[in-house]
Amino acid sequence: QVRLVESGGGLVQAGGSLRLSCAASGTFFRFSTMGWYRQAPGDQRELVAFITSGGRTNYADSVKGRFTISRDNAEKQVYLQMNSLKPEDTAVYYCNADGGALGFRYWGQGTQVTVSS
Repeated sequence: QVRLVESGGGLVQAGGSLRLSCAASGTFFRFSTMGWYRQAPGDQRELVAFITSGGRTNYADSVKGRFTISRDNAEKQVYLQMNSLKPEDTAVYYCNADGGALGFRYWGQGTQVTVSS
């Protein structure tokens, strides 16, 4: 059974840091591009960052220089280190696994991040 479980969200003051984790079950992890998305109330879900199976990363312009995505294939975990947080980073953050040509895509249940001003 495939599962993605996020953790690490919470309430933090502006300028603070949080580290999100996503634990994966199943055999798909090492073949997947892993991503973090976020969705604020009233907004569409947007890509924050992704990391390919080979370790290539990409970030939304709004988080470049502040957020870092990483993965541990042995532990089947993906992380999002978020520094210098701003109130506009407030959203539910979702972990995503994209198999590309393999034809699968999975989502976690989301974790709330709230940044107070």
